[in-house]
Amino acid sequence: MPPVTTAPKWNIKTGFNGDFIFKGITVLFAFSILVILALMIYEMVGESLPAMRKFGRHFIGGMEWDAVQGTFGALPYLYGSVVSSVLALALATPLSVGSAVFITEIAPKKFGAVVAALVELLAAIPSVIYGLWGILVMAPWLQKTVQPFLIEHFGFLPFFKGAPYGVSMLAAVFILMIMVVPIITSITKEVLLAVPQSQKEAAIALGATRWEMIRMAVLPYGRSGILGAVILGLGRAIGETMAVTMVIGNAPQISLSLLSPAYTMPSVIANEFAETTSKLHSAALMEIGLILLVVTLVINALARLLIWSVTRRQRGGGH
Repeated sequence: MPPVTTAPKWNIKTGFNGDFIFKGITVLFAFSILVILALMIYEMVGESLPAMRKFGRHFIGGMEWDAVQGTFGALPYLYGSVVSSVLALALATPLSVGSAVFITEIAPKKFGAVVAALVELLAAIPSVIYGLWGILVMAPWLQKTVQPFLIEHFGFLPFFKGAPYGVSMLAAVFILMIMVVPIITSITKEVLLAVPQSQKEAAIALGATRWEMIRMAVLPYGRSGILGAVILGLGRAIGETMAVTMVIGNAPQISLSLLSPAYTMPSVIANEFAETTSKLHSAALMEIGLILLVVTLVINALARLLIWSVTRRQRGGGH
């Protein structure tokens, strides 16, 4: 075999080698993303400094938000974001995983492809359309049917006490559930398709039913990827703005009742940033944005790590 020669990076007659230029441009583009992210964090930290200096760590644990008095605390917004996102995931995960299993393992191939396309189409709907549907259709339905039923039959629980407002934490949970289902379903479907066919056939050959094959051979193989999909859905839910703003009620309070209005970090930024009354007010909103950015980055990084682990295992033959 003749020796492999490497083209020189520089040639007096031809100048830079094409591969070298292409590599340099792609590296520049890749690092530009990191530079943009670093600049965003730098600017947000700089704009948040007045609030950081005045409130310190008490900003995260503060309960009061009063722009007139210059007192700001982010705890009600953190609570609203976390609770609405986690409850939405608790409802969306079984629905999404079940849909992905149906598409990949149960439905005929053509019908499964149609269902997958329809599910993914939900992700293309703008969030403001979800919010408009939520405020005009879902919230009145909750107010007239679901919430009175919950109050009548489960009102003794602290989670279902109060009046049927319609716009509430419960409405935000339902709208977020609908919005994250396409993301979790799509990623879970790809994870399940990566399960080796030989592993499924081996389970069937040992006498397993289709359900037993799915439970013992398919889902355990893709559990890391499914968890990554769920965490990506969490990142989507916790950063959602318009739809949640329109249905959650926008009341900065902490209540165990899902029927009470609440507030989230993206919602308070969207509602108040254009009408800030002081530099401290805008700095407090920017600090909330910084907290939201950090939380979202951590969530997405964790999800990518989990998805990478399952794809690496698939490339290595399951070892």
